Amino acid sequence: MNAAPTIERIELHRIEVPLVRPFETSFGRETVREVLLVHVLTDAGEGWGECVAGRDPFYSGEYVDGAASVIERYLGPALLDVHRAGRHEAGHRASDAATAAEGPGSRGASVPLAASVAPTLAFVAGHRMAKGALEAAVLDAELRAQGRSMGELFGAARAWVDCGVSVGIAPTLEELLDEVMGYVEEGYRRIKLKIKPGWDLVPVGAVREELGPRGLLQVDANTAYTADDIPLLARLDAFDLLLIEQPFAEEDLATHILLAEACETPVCLDESILDTTTAIDAIERGATSVVNIKPGRMGGYLEALRVHDACRALDVPVWCGGMLETGVGRAANVALAALPGFTLPGDTSASGRYFAEDVTEPFVLGDGEHRGQLRVPDAPGTGVTVREELVREWAGTAPVVLTR
Repeated sequence: MNAAPTIERIELHRIEVPLVRPFETSFGRETVREVLLVHVLTDAGEGWGECVAGRDPFYSGEYVDGAASVIERYLGPALLDVHRAGRHEAGHRASDAATAAEGPGSRGASVPLAASVAPTLAFVAGHRMAKGALEAAVLDAELRAQGRSMGELFGAARAWVDCGVSVGIAPTLEELLDEVMGYVEEGYRRIKLKIKPGWDLVPVGAVREELGPRGLLQVDANTAYTADDIPLLARLDAFDLLLIEQPFAEEDLATHILLAEACETPVCLDESILDTTTAIDAIERGATSVVNIKPGRMGGYLEALRVHDACRALDVPVWCGGMLETGVGRAANVALAALPGFTLPGDTSASGRYFAEDVTEPFVLGDGEHRGQLRVPDAPGTGVTVREELVREWAGTAPVVLTR
């Protein structure tokens, strides 16, 4: 195997991007998306990655301040230390690490620098979102240098992917229905409703009535319920949903199993799925029959690919979740959603769903036969160009620069 590129510089850019409308879930309400972008420069090129952590540690234990700190203090220096000994030696170390971690015939074997990120950073417990952002930036840089797209590396099976849209908790039922039908008119092929105790049966029933029996509809509880709510959640069967997503705490597989036994609606896990091991365990225990794959939550796209492959081998459908990503993260997610195991529409919405202006060229829904779909980027790396002038304009703080 040829030596991998070497990392020479890591930049952390924190930007604030206004949302076109507030986005409310069971754990909070956002009007501005604070984003941590990671810019990696190697001796062969550069790449960008996006950390999906939120401003506050409400959805996850990871949050932007923490992610930036752990990258600056531990993860970034560890990656740079590997390359401090010299380019030739560092490149071969990365290649050896990739082969050990991925195996000679895997996707990761062809991107040895990106495949070396996870084993290099394994000494830090957790912090998957921070690690995933670094891996994504390195992967983007490495693929650009090779002239290959993420879709090509991943094994994309189609050039366009079906798009769903996630709809937050609205101030009123009337406003919810207006928002939902607006997305239907735009062409979105699936509606996902955020629910919480006190905002569940009535809004779901109202949206089902508006969509009609053929409209694809699912709900996401973001861990807001407890075992006492199983009888209530089972009543959602009346609305012919695609799935109910993560109603209970991420550590609580037992209650998800009880719900799966009590209702006909498929139970989908999101926050509980951290990697291939947890996915297989949850499936085999009957806690889930559908898996939401979020690469940032799993520590990166290479692990997300392994989860996809494991679910496909078990004949379990998967779909690509969203974390209000800018075009940087959205581009990679769209490429991932083009894999054959992604049989349900994901949260890969158009840029305009969240942002009036994006940090890359915008993702726009197709028309005609591609109505309600996004095109998979086919240029090298993520296939999109970061608008660095907007990164500077939207900067909340000065960038952090780490060098060898």
